[in-house]
Amino acid sequence: MSNWTSYTKSAIRYSDLEFSLDTSLMDISSSFREQLAPQVAKAYDDMVALENGEIANPDEGRMVGHYWLRDASLAPNDELKRQVDEPIAQLKAFAASVHSGEIAPASGARFENLLIVGIGGSALGPQLVYEALGGESKLSTYFFDNTDPQGCDRVLANIGAGLAKTLVLVVSKSGGTAETRNGMLEAQNAFEQAGLDFSKHAAAITGTDSKLYNYAQQKGWITTFPMEDWVGGRTSVMSTVGLVPAALQGIDIDAFLSGAREMDQKTRVSSDAGNAAMELALAWYHAGNGKGEKDMVVLPYKDSLVLFSKYLQQLVMESLGKEHDLDGKVVHQGIAVYGNKGSTDQHAYVQQLRDGVANFFATFIEVRKGRDGSSIEVEPSFSSGDFLQGFLRGTRKALYESGRKSVTISIQEVTPHSLGTLIALFERAVSFYASLVNINAYHQPGVEAGKKAAGSFLELLNQVRGNLTSSAKRSEDVAESLSADPEEVYHCLVHLANNGEAIQSEGSSPAEDTFSL
Repeated sequence: MSNWTSYTKSAIRYSDLEFSLDTSLMDISSSFREQLAPQVAKAYDDMVALENGEIANPDEGRMVGHYWLRDASLAPNDELKRQVDEPIAQLKAFAASVHSGEIAPASGARFENLLIVGIGGSALGPQLVYEALGGESKLSTYFFDNTDPQGCDRVLANIGAGLAKTLVLVVSKSGGTAETRNGMLEAQNAFEQAGLDFSKHAAAITGTDSKLYNYAQQKGWITTFPMEDWVGGRTSVMSTVGLVPAALQGIDIDAFLSGAREMDQKTRVSSDAGNAAMELALAWYHAGNGKGEKDMVVLPYKDSLVLFSKYLQQLVMESLGKEHDLDGKVVHQGIAVYGNKGSTDQHAYVQQLRDGVANFFATFIEVRKGRDGSSIEVEPSFSSGDFLQGFLRGTRKALYESGRKSVTISIQEVTPHSLGTLIALFERAVSFYASLVNINAYHQPGVEAGKKAAGSFLELLNQVRGNLTSSAKRSEDVAESLSADPEEVYHCLVHLANNGEAIQSEGSSPAEDTFSL
């Protein structure tokens, strides 16, 4: 069968959404579809149960309701509907008050900057939206998205004298996330050092009665917005986490939600022939034999979507990277995701993609409209946009000729509506794929294990700090007195030495290094 015939048969087009999905270069056979028919039917049933409020995260005993965020009528009861609708009204009123100057810094000037303090989905979603849509933002936006002190210093240096006109959003569902707490304290210290009242600049997005909620209430922050327990971090961009920043930036959040809602509706039909999200999940399954044997390289051919691969990295890998399936069997599932943008990647790692290890499939994202207004000719008869399209089509073809499969997703332009459709498409594809391979997409035991291990290190660090004296000691000496692992103690000592809390004298090997106050 020619590729033209395959394309015309497999292409899914949602003309009213200005969206299409092309899986013709994945070479998915009809026999493959027939083989997976029982799993596909179950995946549709699982999606219905999820949207109806079935407990999806048994570890935490919670539902997963990000689909309700763009359509409150789907929520299982009136209380949940209220939890969707009321915050949207609240955040719209808040944004309008900030824009009008009714809510303003103590100096009397209007807020001009926004500093978002969060980590993971609490920062990555807003970062994606701002990068994609914030070109004419009402507030210049900055992020503390790590516990790197130099990173905080760099952001504060970029804000500079604008700190007095900066609104701070601290985002943490539990209020106990260490990186976000650290970022909040770094921001608070910067304001205090500048002689500014942090409480007059700060707002929180957090769970009711969380540590952060209570802290904000105690300190008299401007306001707090709720973050419900049925909203997971990696699917929170359409909750207050993403909507508060977007509204403050002047982005059309109604169009953003509408795009997601309409994609949900299109992919709610129980027919994979016309269901782009199921088709995408089946392509993932086919590429990796249902075991994640192939990585996903995401190549958006638009500068404004440069963070989309990073966003999908969290959504896909945190959702699908699981040791056990739903039956408790060890399966080590997952799909590795990486990417940057086209055509930049053609001067980076596309050489390996075409000629190196065939351990991936590509996801091209095409934005059909080049720019608003007319374009110059960079060569006779050709614009920059013509070249961008040529590089996309050429790379896609060159990869396929080398046996590398790919999916192509097309939208007309990057708008709040189209970004909403893309996010919803991948959220639903993740749900479908998880069901196809029999795993839980909505818990993250690996993340929690890392947090516990970090806590153990910090506890040991404090013990090592208290064991240092003016007399030089080796790590083994300190470890013996603490009944601890000498390597872990060594790394604690090196950390202290490199941050001015200890003196390190190097020996012939790490075992011979000594440390003192």
